[in-house]
Amino acid sequence: MKIAITTLGCKINQYDSAVIQNRLEAQHSFVPFEAAADCYVINTCTVTDRADWQARQLVRRAKRMNPGARVLVTGCYAQVSPEEVARLEGVDYVVGLNRLDDLLRFVEAAPIGETQVAVSDVKRERGVPVLGTRALPGHTRAFVKIQEGCNYSCSYCIIPTARGLSRSVMPRQVLAQVRQLADSGYQEIVLTGIHLGGYGQDLPAKLDLTALVEQIAESGLMSRIRLSSLDPREVPDRLLDLMASSDSICPHLHICAQAGDDAILKAMRRNYDTAYYRDLLARVRQRLPDAAIGSDVIVGFPGESDGQFEASLKYFDHLPLTYFHVFPYSSRRGTVAATLPHPVPTPVKKLRAQRMRDLGARKKQEFCAGFAGQRMAVLVEGRVDKTTGLGRGFSRNYLPVALAGAGVLANREVTVRLGEYRSGWLRGIVDTVETPADQRNLTATDR
Repeated sequence: MKIAITTLGCKINQYDSAVIQNRLEAQHSFVPFEAAADCYVINTCTVTDRADWQARQLVRRAKRMNPGARVLVTGCYAQVSPEEVARLEGVDYVVGLNRLDDLLRFVEAAPIGETQVAVSDVKRERGVPVLGTRALPGHTRAFVKIQEGCNYSCSYCIIPTARGLSRSVMPRQVLAQVRQLADSGYQEIVLTGIHLGGYGQDLPAKLDLTALVEQIAESGLMSRIRLSSLDPREVPDRLLDLMASSDSICPHLHICAQAGDDAILKAMRRNYDTAYYRDLLARVRQRLPDAAIGSDVIVGFPGESDGQFEASLKYFDHLPLTYFHVFPYSSRRGTVAATLPHPVPTPVKKLRAQRMRDLGARKKQEFCAGFAGQRMAVLVEGRVDKTTGLGRGFSRNYLPVALAGAGVLANREVTVRLGEYRSGWLRGIVDTVETPADQRNLTATDR
């Protein structure tokens, strides 16, 4: 059977899709979602109403490509609104989260006319199914899911409803996943979760994220360890000190600010203010002077005035951030924010988003350009840009590097002499290919 799978949303969804493909590819072949397939698997996001709309569009597209194909919808939209999804024309199966066996069974089963639904009550879930995969198609960096769910109640977010309470993977199971990936040749892992900083709070033996990261680093299994998004209240000094002293933990933190105004942060139900976030980033920069520091920023939240946005723009301009992910606020049914008064008009949100992105692009350019002329270890990606013919890779501190002649070096760390920054990438010339131990010792100080 030919199967096509597509994924909307976060790294956790990408991880879940990789697990699905890993379990099916021994018996079936996979084709691009744009190709004719016998079965289409749509792994959905539901963080905004637009994400739901995108999922519905994908269902229609699948049926246009092959009217006779079976269509299976899974992910967060399927979990939160299974009845709505089941009513969509062309959907044969609806499978909620953490029901891999049902999903596999439905892929093999012929449709019976009536849409079949398999969704459990995620609020009753305890623990995380460990469904590690050895391969993540299209990625040189491998994701390791260590946590699921979220205990926060941000006013704009539906994810706790979709994913349930925060649950952690046992440390021994995390290390087993890391060992599998190391045995498969991966050089870098990204520890990921819905509420990553909440790791360990539910475990019998109290263990936090810092202790888990230390265990993985001390195991020596992986050359590069990277963390995905963290909330500001969950970046302790212990973690910063560990990162500063480690050869394998990448100096890169994505710490989600979401807004640069205290009144908006309060309306979002975030548990910090702008002064706390500013002081935190100052501590990060002091301990990790060459680190990439990123953030998510939402603009146009209900009630955000022109003055508040201008103040936020100035606030972010003065922070030592190196890149932004900027999102115009998009309403989501079932959240508190969807009921708030004074919505910001769409054209205003788009303009604010563009101005914030322009600021982020300038800060990224300034950060990256500061490393021109230095030698640095870069992990080469498997993809080559069709337009330029250049390979691509990332340094440990998340510098994007375009490389000439890197096609045969995929999934290898190479020493690169960095050149000018252009079109979002530092140009690099491969110097040497060194051993993993040598690479771990090559930092921004080697110039």
